[in-house]
Amino acid sequence: MNERPAAGERAVIVQLDFGQPDLQDQLEEVRLLAESAGALVVAEVFGARHGPDPKTFAGKGKVQEIAAMLAAGEADLVIFNHELSPVQERNLEGELKCRVIDRTSLILDIFALRASSAEGKLQVELAQLEHLSTRLVRGWTHLERQRGGIGMRGPGEKQLETDRRLLGNRVKLLKGRLQKLTRQRGVQRKSRLRGDVLSVSLVGYTNAGKSTLFNALTHAGVFAADQLFATLDTTSRKLWVEGAGNIVVSDTVGFIRDLPHSLVDAFHATLEAATDADLLLHIVDSASHARAEQMSEVNKVLEEIGARQVRQVIVWNKIDLTEATPGVERDEYGNIARVRVSARSGDGLDLLRESLAEYARVKAESRQRELAAAARDAQQDYIS
Repeated sequence: MNERPAAGERAVIVQLDFGQPDLQDQLEEVRLLAESAGALVVAEVFGARHGPDPKTFAGKGKVQEIAAMLAAGEADLVIFNHELSPVQERNLEGELKCRVIDRTSLILDIFALRASSAEGKLQVELAQLEHLSTRLVRGWTHLERQRGGIGMRGPGEKQLETDRRLLGNRVKLLKGRLQKLTRQRGVQRKSRLRGDVLSVSLVGYTNAGKSTLFNALTHAGVFAADQLFATLDTTSRKLWVEGAGNIVVSDTVGFIRDLPHSLVDAFHATLEAATDADLLLHIVDSASHARAEQMSEVNKVLEEIGARQVRQVIVWNKIDLTEATPGVERDEYGNIARVRVSARSGDGLDLLRESLAEYARVKAESRQRELAAAARDAQQDYIS
């Protein structure tokens, strides 16, 4: 498994152009990812291609350029802002004589760095092992067969087969532990739902300001920083809103373009806070010119976890950077569709609380109608 880059490790970033319209946004994002992982970016390599080279992804000439940048910057790590096949990764490491990681490995590394809860660590390890399993293809030729000798004699399995078997056992164990935690979380969630309290989950692109907004609303003291994936573990707090009483607000992990599928699968239990919510506050960095693409990526992940049908309110955050004014926008049916706020300055948070109160009252009225209908049905059954 690739080791996590140590603080200050010198890295060269590779970003190739295959005709993407948002190349500069992708480059800025991978810089932030590398820095979030503790790397010091000393050089960046660009290039345009019609498609990836099957052997080295970048092509022979570009690999030579990367090697020159490595030498000039005294770097020992290359980060491709693309997904590399196991063969491409291995060929590149052979050519460049240094570690090479792709975008998926980089994101997994940051998740490993940020995970703090027992569940978060289990989820990250599972995702890393499932990613590693795709790398066990004719690997480690120097260990092709287990060495013989006293204490080393075994069933004669190839080392690769042993690695696969041990990895598979560990994956099975982790999945079992996570399933147990999922069942426990389900019991807790049902208990909350029985209280007829509005359940609200904060979702959004990483670094959109979810945790800052969560802290501003609930005074929870959740770690918030200007870095990618500052929050991994879902945190829930009760929030008292005037005119509606208590609601439950949950802060969730941020999403990102091309979020590794293994991570989505591993974090499914954590992301159920969004799936089971009555309302999603989709936090958007309104100061980012890539906000439309970021919103689209968030909705893709919501679709993948089965939360796309949950009602959304767009929270247009960071208006202090855009000189926009706080406000509420409604759709053609009169429902609140967007609230403009600044989590950092507090502007517009009163409007957001009023919006939450409105949705809480709507849920309470709907619940009362359901109970009344159930009572009528029970009475009718009794009479008949």
